[in-house]
Amino acid sequence: MNYNEQYKKKLIALSEALQKVESNMDVVAGLAAMEPLDFMARIHEVKDRVENVRIFTCLNMGDYEFFRNPEMAGHFINAAWFYTPPLRKAHEFGTTNFVPNHLHRSATDRINTKAPKMFVGTATPMDKHGYFNLSLSATYEKLLLETADIVILEIDPNYPRTFGDTNVHISDVNFVYETARAIPVFPYAPSTDKDKMIGNYIAELVEDGSTIQLGIGGIPNAVAGALMHKKELGVHTELFNDGMIDLIEAGVITNSRKTLHRGISVATMALGSEKLYDFIDQNPGVAIMNGNYVNDPYVIGQNYKQVSINTTLEIDLTGQCCSESLGSKQFSGTGGQADTAIGAQRSVGGKSIIALYSTAVDKATGNPISKIVPTLKLGAAVSLSRNDVEYVVTEYGVARLKGKTIKERVNDLCSIAHPDFREELKNEAKKLMLW
Repeated sequence: MNYNEQYKKKLIALSEALQKVESNMDVVAGLAAMEPLDFMARIHEVKDRVENVRIFTCLNMGDYEFFRNPEMAGHFINAAWFYTPPLRKAHEFGTTNFVPNHLHRSATDRINTKAPKMFVGTATPMDKHGYFNLSLSATYEKLLLETADIVILEIDPNYPRTFGDTNVHISDVNFVYETARAIPVFPYAPSTDKDKMIGNYIAELVEDGSTIQLGIGGIPNAVAGALMHKKELGVHTELFNDGMIDLIEAGVITNSRKTLHRGISVATMALGSEKLYDFIDQNPGVAIMNGNYVNDPYVIGQNYKQVSINTTLEIDLTGQCCSESLGSKQFSGTGGQADTAIGAQRSVGGKSIIALYSTAVDKATGNPISKIVPTLKLGAAVSLSRNDVEYVVTEYGVARLKGKTIKERVNDLCSIAHPDFREELKNEAKKLMLW
């Protein structure tokens, strides 16, 4: 049977794909823009005939009925590697829960615990050789797809074809259904004055020839803007974003001095604008590779002058970073923060940087509060241990904690806290005997 005949045999309607879901089944969905949006938007339709269906997701792109509606409890549970705003609300209904993880182990930890029964994700149309392309993410998709009993792909011609670990042969797929929806875009966040101040401090730490890892949002975008005067940078990152395109087009990112995959920007996923998707389409200069490889700290550490740049929600005076919860309430996820922070410090000449605003607004009172705190909130998740924090940057400067005593850390962190809170922090440190 030729590939086109195989395709026709496996082609079904979306309604038929939904009928493959059974009670007590674990289903894994593609990450972020590779989420099978049509499938997710309609899976609630099988509610009355299923119970205890767990759907594993990461960076949901939609606010879906199967977790948004409290009546879905008992029928579906969204098991999330990373919370988005809709999931924070759904948590209150008992229709979602969080999966603690390091990103590079998300797939293997799941497989070793309980392999998924079904994988559903988005892919490009099949090529003449019988291959689909997973396009924008290989974070965990390829590994979990290979272990699932049932593989269903949502085929969309609007997605770019990418190089790396993204090809899937039709012989490894059970069913396909077709759609033609637009790719979800993630708006480019404009940088505030605070973002730019932080970005400039971080740029000073990035040397020519470094290999960088950036996230998404105002601070990472400001960092990208502040790196425009650098030379011969490389990319080995969890997320490939719009800011990196600007640096490539400006000749700043050349990947010419990388140790691994010289000449190629390496990532586990891509998320951003239509410009981004056009840029990576059939671009051999960008590789979307398996997350258990890209984010492995031992792999990251082989890069030359690897610089990891991450953000956090709160840091205590000893250096513990809570980057994913507000007290005990899950807010986002660990993602690859520990992966990249630890990996960068294994790199020759590497640096690990944590960035945050010095203050936030207390929603209850409307008053400013310090994000550098004596102790983390009760129940807060420690996303990055104090043993693994090197540089901390706010709009007030840079503190290097690595190798320092608690007393030194207190003094350094107080120096980059908002001036209105410095004395209070020092007094609290004395009460807690942080020396």
